[in-house]
Amino acid sequence: MYRFEDPQFLILILPIPVLVFLYVRRRRSRSSAIRYSDVASLKQADVGRSGRSRHLLFVLRIVALTALIVAFSRPQTGVTSETVNAEGIDIVLAIDVSSSMLAEDLEPNRLEAAKAVAAEFVAGRRNDRIGLVVFAGEAFTQAPLTLDYSVVVDLLGQMEVGMIEDGTAVGMGLATAVKRLQASDAASQVVVLLTDGRNNTGEIGPVTAGQMAQALGVRVYTIGAGGQGMARIPVPGRGYANVEVDIDEASLQEVAETTGGRYFRATDSEGLGAIYAEIDELETTEIEVQNFTSYEELFNYPLAAGLLLLLIEVGLGQTILRKLP
Repeated sequence: MYRFEDPQFLILILPIPVLVFLYVRRRRSRSSAIRYSDVASLKQADVGRSGRSRHLLFVLRIVALTALIVAFSRPQTGVTSETVNAEGIDIVLAIDVSSSMLAEDLEPNRLEAAKAVAAEFVAGRRNDRIGLVVFAGEAFTQAPLTLDYSVVVDLLGQMEVGMIEDGTAVGMGLATAVKRLQASDAASQVVVLLTDGRNNTGEIGPVTAGQMAQALGVRVYTIGAGGQGMARIPVPGRGYANVEVDIDEASLQEVAETTGGRYFRATDSEGLGAIYAEIDELETTEIEVQNFTSYEELFNYPLAAGLLLLLIEVGLGQTILRKLP
């Protein structure tokens, strides 16, 4: 963008057309009054050429004056910059990978549905660090807090049943996720925990882990994944079996309420997607945008041009054009 820092000087350009008009008028009146005593000398003189050369001096003076007025008005060019201050959130996803996550009441099964929705959730975040914890009979960190979302998405894709000893250590999964946030200095720390069962192993129970989260200011969103009644699950060497859906909703709800989060129940894949979308809306990053413009002075260009034209005008007037009639 361009601007003039002192635009009031531009008003000095207004008299310039008047000066041009007066100059033209004066030259015409002078040319009509010129008398020659000797016609021979008139023939020898190149009157048209000398007149045009004399006009050149006036043109140089007018252009120089215009350039100097523009220079006094201080033309500037500005570059607008934008500073984005984002106060990010640290989020750890804790996902159950026990054998029951192969149940097919969510399509194609609970684990694949959880992986797909979690990957979409991660890809949609901005300026937030994301971590990943997996748990079954025990828990471990799959990805520390990072802004490299592609890494988290890749690790989500590699999750599978059997990568950890079987069991459902919900408390250990939550405690491990909370531990990843212990050193966080983010404005908000969040755990999103998904399981399809009830705690049956591990040294720490879900409620105790929830109290740990509360003490550290970590908000926990819990998700119970599974339909109602019975669910079909593959059994190695025996095809399929129907098992009862057994989610400890009471403990999950207590953990969420204790930490200021919410408990959700996902009975199908669409519902699970809606839950993550709602959490995405609940945990938004505050972004402050500041715009500022940096201006660069351009007056030196018209100033230099104006002074140069004046020097040329004076030089021509005192040398080549001085002898012209």
